[in-house]
Amino acid sequence: MDVFGVDIGGSGIKGAPVDLARGELAEERFKVLTPHPATPDAVADCVREVVEHFGWSGGPIGATFPGVVVGGTTRTAANVSKAWVNRDAAALLGERLGAPVTLLNDADAAGIAEMHYGAGRGRKGTVIVLTFGTGIGSAVFIDGRLVPNTELGHLELSGHDAEKRASTRAKEDKDLSWERWAKRVEKYLLHVEGLFSPELFVIGGGVSRKADKFLPLVKGVSAEIVPARLENSAGIVGAAMAASAAGSAPAFAL
Repeated sequence: MDVFGVDIGGSGIKGAPVDLARGELAEERFKVLTPHPATPDAVADCVREVVEHFGWSGGPIGATFPGVVVGGTTRTAANVSKAWVNRDAAALLGERLGAPVTLLNDADAAGIAEMHYGAGRGRKGTVIVLTFGTGIGSAVFIDGRLVPNTELGHLELSGHDAEKRASTRAKEDKDLSWERWAKRVEKYLLHVEGLFSPELFVIGGGVSRKADKFLPLVKGVSAEIVPARLENSAGIVGAAMAASAAGSAPAFAL
């Protein structure tokens, strides 16, 4: 069963049909740059471009958003236009795409996919999936159940939002070496560990493809730390899972 997933990020919008039987993209993903300013209408146009690239029509679509999402309404907008705040984004996207849209937080989507198909599969206790990119997204699971919209990237670290210090964008903006950036990531993980005492951290986002360059440099954290298995496709897969679960005959329950 294929369901379409779209991952809306602060720097890029990517999507593809997803084979939910395998938890893999059914076709190579298509990506466009996130418009600036990333207003609701501009982003909706980009999402439509991604969906139309595949000639997709009629079926349900899952989409992620980089902020708090409650009942299809976007409550925060850290790395996109503030015009998203308190917007019925699911309705906007559904109208633009001509299909029902299920919307959820981007890190929650990635976490759902990793827990079902990837590095968190079968793990009990507290598992925290962290996505490093334009910001830092988080998904917290307790015995496999999601605590939605945790947004742990906005915890304070060295007097700033953690994502301003330890995100992939912070690494790029400050031209940090892997060693210097790993120290920031380590400090952030120690802070999160002190608050939640997880058994497992799953590190996702695009940088997970280069986990060998920085994870061995992160020391002093008691929890197990592993890279995401679905890497940067996790958000697309999780979005498709959410759309399936919201349908009348879901493939599985989230």
